[in-house]
Amino acid sequence: MHGLSRLGNGNGNARSLASPPSSPRIRHLRGKTSNQDQGIGERLVFLLFSVVFRRKGVLLLAPLLYMAGMLLFMGSFGFTILDLGHGVDIVYRRAPPGSVYRSPKVFKRLWPMMEADANRSSHNALMEAWKPRVKGMWKPCISTNVSAPGSNSNGFFIIEANGGLNQQRLSICDAVAVAGLLNATLVIPIFHLNSVWRDSSKFGDIFDEDFFIYALSKNVKVVKELPKDVLERYNYNISSIVNLRLKAWSSPAYYLHKVLPQLLRLGAVRVAPFSNRLAHAVPAHIQGLRCLANFEALRFADPIRLLAEQMVNRMVTKSVQSGGNYVSVHLRFEMDMVAFSCCEYDFGEEEKLEMDMARERGWKGKFRRRGRVIRPGANRIDGKCPLTPLEVGMMLRGMGFNNNTLVYVAAGNIYKADKYMAPLRQMFPLLQTKDTLATPEELAPFKGHSSRLAALDYTVCLHSEVFVSTQGGNFPHFLIGHRRYLYKGHAETIKPDKRKLVQLLDKPSIRWDYFKKQMQDMLRHNDAKGVELRKPAASLYTFPMPDCMCKEPDPKPETDPA
Repeated sequence: MHGLSRLGNGNGNARSLASPPSSPRIRHLRGKTSNQDQGIGERLVFLLFSVVFRRKGVLLLAPLLYMAGMLLFMGSFGFTILDLGHGVDIVYRRAPPGSVYRSPKVFKRLWPMMEADANRSSHNALMEAWKPRVKGMWKPCISTNVSAPGSNSNGFFIIEANGGLNQQRLSICDAVAVAGLLNATLVIPIFHLNSVWRDSSKFGDIFDEDFFIYALSKNVKVVKELPKDVLERYNYNISSIVNLRLKAWSSPAYYLHKVLPQLLRLGAVRVAPFSNRLAHAVPAHIQGLRCLANFEALRFADPIRLLAEQMVNRMVTKSVQSGGNYVSVHLRFEMDMVAFSCCEYDFGEEEKLEMDMARERGWKGKFRRRGRVIRPGANRIDGKCPLTPLEVGMMLRGMGFNNNTLVYVAAGNIYKADKYMAPLRQMFPLLQTKDTLATPEELAPFKGHSSRLAALDYTVCLHSEVFVSTQGGNFPHFLIGHRRYLYKGHAETIKPDKRKLVQLLDKPSIRWDYFKKQMQDMLRHNDAKGVELRKPAASLYTFPMPDCMCKEPDPKPETDPA
């Protein structure tokens, strides 16, 4: 429709018969008088279209403009779709910024500048990583928040904890809270053999059972096993006890209305598996039980605790140049983590085959479901790819941790360790792991038990001056909160902005001084978030204030006697 004819040609005496009227109102009025046979519905639709087009015609073009822009965007980057069969597609776009692992190329170019910078300056960020500069420190205070147990138990509460070490820890602490809520007797939790962790350890192999029972004795009754009369009632088969199916993140009211009646009627109930079955927001006395269980009652078994303490002492001794302080890094670059993330690093056929096999071994067809689309580049841009050891090293060197920094790497079996760990060792020659810090004889009882090995890592990281979390998960989730609990509410933790980092490492021509400035900005941002209070939807296992800790009064300034 021509714009001039729609609005009129400005000549009232020479109006063209082929042109529409100058106003929808005139058209509507004329339709009323000259075409009485036109349907009411048709006239209303015509009127609506005319009004919208006249006043908001640009909105009609918006979808077309959006589609055109998207086509131009996609066309500028391009994409390739590979059909793997079974209805699974992997989508590759041609090099959107940050989507390709180019970090080795960047490292190779920047390495001489990194070394020259280190030789010019003796400054080490570790020496000033954390100072008690926060006003109003926090201290543990749990006992006043916890209610005493009732005299008569309402029955036995049995749970099965699944997952790895810290997923099991979550289940145990929540089970303690539920047992206190229901005035039930908690049976020492059963550990489920996980298909990924593949650790057959029982509760007593990882945690000190006797200490756990003692530490909770004033609040929740805990027994190592069911009494014989109860077992006899169920033919000595614990699987015969009713297994309750509970909703995730259930409220205390749900347990009181749904679980307690069953417990009173049957005398014993079990929940298998028991994971994420209690809401974060619960009354203070229930939170207090969580605090007590996690921060005080769960102590590692003696074989783990004694070796872990020796490893911490060795780290302190080795870090004499930095005042006994060291950095710990939780490096999630094991084969199962790389496979689950669906990220790619060397883009070789060998890597693809290994990742496909690892995914099938751990998750049995989950990644081969029809219609599933895997976008490695998009995952990397979105910060979902595990950082490689090289990327962690470049980040730390950029933040100011020099090559004299003692770094402890907590990890499982690193994927292609010889290849991927070499650059990190090059940047931090004093790097330590379980295998370098403990002797083969000391580690022999723990081999083949991933949860026990993880407990050693957990302890060494717990006492480090700086902790670096690279991928999230339950390990840092619990460790960050535990460090806050031990260190007056604040402990230096670095959680990288991976979206920003992959963009920077996608630029082979980036200058070292610019990269260093960006990393130091990232470090300052982490410093600013040292002390954080728990929000209603957050977990106290990461944010123990104010549920598990009380704020100390600010020290009074000394007065001048003069």
